[in-house]
Amino acid sequence: QVQLVESGGGLVQAGGSLRLSCAASGSIFSINVMGWHRQAPGKQRELVARISSDGSTKYVDSVKGRFTISRDNAKNTVYLQMSSLKPEDTADYYCHADRIRYISGSYSSYEYDIWGQGTQVTVSS
Repeated sequence: QVQLVESGGGLVQAGGSLRLSCAASGSIFSINVMGWHRQAPGKQRELVARISSDGSTKYVDSVKGRFTISRDNAKNTVYLQMSSLKPEDTADYYCHADRIRYISGSYSSYEYDIWGQGTQVTVSS
């Protein structure tokens, strides 16, 4: 009923910037917490940043001061502005929403723990 679609990944040199976008599609009524996770080869997936519906944010220590998460509730979209990129930021980045309320016919329903398909970010040294 709902899905998350990421865009904006790519190849960038160390010190460069990228902006990731993640748009939720479907008859969205509201989205609770949205976040970005990443998974590097051979490593576990980790939370990079998340933003609540009220705008409060949380970042993993390794990206504080370099990455900024934001959201546009009218567009059901979350962004991740990444600056001063390092080779260790190389990973597949996944968008996540913990709870989406959507319209289904005459009713509203909830979908939980929704993931996007991922977008690759490669930072060259």
